[in-house]
Amino acid sequence: MEVVTMGRVGVDIYPLQTGVGLEDVETFGKFLGGSATNVAVAAARHGRSTAVITRVGPDPFGRYVRRTLTELGVDNRFVTEVEGLATPVTFCEIFPPDDFPLYFYRQPIAPDLVIRPEELDLETIKATNLFWCTVTGLSQEPSRAAHHAAWSARDRRTHTVLDLDYRPMFWDSPDDARKQIQEALPRVTVAVGNLTECTVAVGESDPDRAADALLATGVELAIVKLGPEGVLAKTREEEVRVPPTPVDVVNGLGAGDGFGGALCHGLLAGWGLERLIRFANAAGAIVAGRLECSTAMPTTDEVESALERNHA
Repeated sequence: MEVVTMGRVGVDIYPLQTGVGLEDVETFGKFLGGSATNVAVAAARHGRSTAVITRVGPDPFGRYVRRTLTELGVDNRFVTEVEGLATPVTFCEIFPPDDFPLYFYRQPIAPDLVIRPEELDLETIKATNLFWCTVTGLSQEPSRAAHHAAWSARDRRTHTVLDLDYRPMFWDSPDDARKQIQEALPRVTVAVGNLTECTVAVGESDPDRAADALLATGVELAIVKLGPEGVLAKTREEEVRVPPTPVDVVNGLGAGDGFGGALCHGLLAGWGLERLIRFANAAGAIVAGRLECSTAMPTTDEVESALERNHA
């Protein structure tokens, strides 16, 4: 297995009308969702063998998750059920170009936060070429302990990525999140997030200082996504700034996950830093121009074509 992700899953119920509140929406589309799950799908679109470690409820939406993962090329063997809990659903409102409120239904606790350390296939986690987790998985036990167990199984010299996917509704406070993120960062090799997420993680709101603070924790690559200002990426030896990829935004919610799956592909391919970030940035932009998340993830050829058009 080339890529294993771990964390959030759900069913996205997205409006098919834009520019109106949910109370006025008449029709919806149903899509596979959840950040870690979307990244696995995105990596699979680039030809990578992928699996996701997550949990669902014993319900029709849980069956939909399993089936759709398979249809999208992701191994679902590590998707297990939690009795008594429902598969989460997520609604959004779509106000392009930059307002996409999310409404999560994950009470009393989401099944993906009931991933337990003793249930993990640590041999697969150890052997995978790239292991990807998100900050949401650190917000509650037993998921938090499971993440640390997974990291303990890894050889830190291999690609181990932490997506700083901070969602305030999942945490008691930003300080609580920062404490858990600070404990996690020394265990991973790559940290990636937008500027708000990086500020929560390391307390720095300046992009350069935020990247430097992430590197100071021990990560080897710090990526700060800056929205309309592009992307900043730093290692201890190199710094790259990539301008934004032009796009007519339809729904910005899946762009970060499209970026993530493309990042996985480029890391495994051993690309140089600038090519890696340009490719990931273009992939994210393509997803921002589409309605859904998982099924919106582009293929490698689509990303390469977008890069060629932008440099023509």
